[in-house]
Amino acid sequence: MTKSYEEIPLTPISDSPSTMNMTGLWRAFRPVVDISRCKKCTLCWKFCPDTSIYIEDEFPVIDYDFCKGCGLCAEECPFKCIAMVEEVK
Repeated sequence: MTKSYEEIPLTPISDSPSTMNMTGLWRAFRPVVDISRCKKCTLCWKFCPDTSIYIEDEFPVIDYDFCKGCGLCAEECPFKCIAMVEEVK
């Protein structure tokens, strides 16, 4: 049975896209791309839930102001050229 929007409880969500909220300070780990191993498949860009990866000159670039460090990009990279490195604060 599908619930109507009135029946769904309120949840803490943002009313703006993640590109409007600088969330990079939340990270414990940051993704680092080894460009020498990258095959330009763009899967990291496609799977990033925060749109913090963009493509520049055919290679992925991570915008650390918005990256939360979830690691999806590293997990989905078929060439394992993205390493999650502990954030130094």
